Amino acid sequence: MVGSIERMSHNLYSNGSIQNFNGLEEKLDELRRLLGKAAGDPLRIVGVGAGAWGSVFAALLQDSYGQYREKVQIRIWRRPGRAVDRATAEHLFEVINSREDVLRRLIRRCAYLKYVEARLGDRTLYADEILKDGFCLNMIDTPLCPLKVVTNLQEAIWDADIVVNGLPSTETREVFEEISHYWKERITVPIIISLSKGIEAALDPVPHIITPTQMINRATGMSMENILYLGGPNIASEIYNKEYANARICGAEKWRKPLAKFLRQPHFIVWDNSDLVTHEVMGGLKNVYAIGAGMVAALTNESATSKSVYFAHCTSEMIFITHLLAEEPEKLAGPLLADTYVTLLKGRNAWYGQMLAKGELSLDMGDSISGKGMIQGVSAVGAFYELLSQPSLNVPHPEENKPVAPVELCPILKTLYKILIRREQSSQAILKALRDETLNDPRERIEIAQTHAFYKPSLLGQP
Repeated sequence: MVGSIERMSHNLYSNGSIQNFNGLEEKLDELRRLLGKAAGDPLRIVGVGAGAWGSVFAALLQDSYGQYREKVQIRIWRRPGRAVDRATAEHLFEVINSREDVLRRLIRRCAYLKYVEARLGDRTLYADEILKDGFCLNMIDTPLCPLKVVTNLQEAIWDADIVVNGLPSTETREVFEEISHYWKERITVPIIISLSKGIEAALDPVPHIITPTQMINRATGMSMENILYLGGPNIASEIYNKEYANARICGAEKWRKPLAKFLRQPHFIVWDNSDLVTHEVMGGLKNVYAIGAGMVAALTNESATSKSVYFAHCTSEMIFITHLLAEEPEKLAGPLLADTYVTLLKGRNAWYGQMLAKGELSLDMGDSISGKGMIQGVSAVGAFYELLSQPSLNVPHPEENKPVAPVELCPILKTLYKILIRREQSSQAILKALRDETLNDPRERIEIAQTHAFYKPSLLGQP
């Protein structure tokens, strides 16, 4: 009886009859008016990239607004041809049979048999195919609602009003350069919401960070006014399962406030902020230190004491780096620490560090891992190290009374670079770095950052 009540509650929530009390249709109509949509012309929202967060984001919108079919069209693009391996197909079958609601849904859609055949090895499943049934390849244990999946990029985005970038930063530029060709004849300008949390380093004409929104801007020529970033301390599967979460949408006021209102749900509170680039960079920075946290956890058998020592040192380095990046870094402390905390607890970057330290993964396997997707922290380690090692960014050394590159005051970042990028040391080096008797009290690094004028506006491309 309890199970029946729970299923009934979930179904009422999913099909919108309870959500209507939160003014969903009114929020949709308001956004349509702002975008100048005429009656009979649906608002077209397209997710580009079908990783865990990109798929969940599209599914959240489908759950909330999909019932208003004449007013909104929600779809997601992913590349075709990615085959699901036999082990994943078998596990997917187990998940389906453990969820009565999912089982019934597939039977009603006459889709169940293909999963039986795949389990028996008589059929090959594809990632875009299972996504239509609500299964994200990077998140098999969390069935989503069925999604409208498009594998032709031009078909997906040519008339989109809102494009959600769910691609890794390493793929964003290439895909949006292709998209720009399909938008040459457009009259209206779309809105882009980027979910990507990675960075690249550029050294000319001066060392600076390139973020996914900047990649999109350069690839498409679109004004930054129409490009926004959404991020926060969230785990995709937990958000879809309606665990309470919050996020921040950052960008120009013209769009961030109405979009924050449109995206807000009872379990997913969206705030807004004008500081787009800095928040975006912080989303990439925490991934760097999450990998080290996973290594420490594995190497110390989940020692709470050792993990807290690491946390003290890594947060002091992040605070130091924020003082290089932001004129008012104290405004970033809360969002950065919250995002870092959830990533250390359950994020894919911390998991990756654990698997490396346990020997269950190797660096030779690359940073795109089956069942997890792209490990953004690996490329971010290289980017932050490369930037912060540039002599043109030198800062005064607090003890040696000489200028040094900022990376010299970030021993954890240096160690991660030697492990992950240079491959000169094993994961054990992260513990050696923590146990180094010459390692300063992390409080001192924070004091250094707070008492010196370290702000380097050129790092974020500011004049």
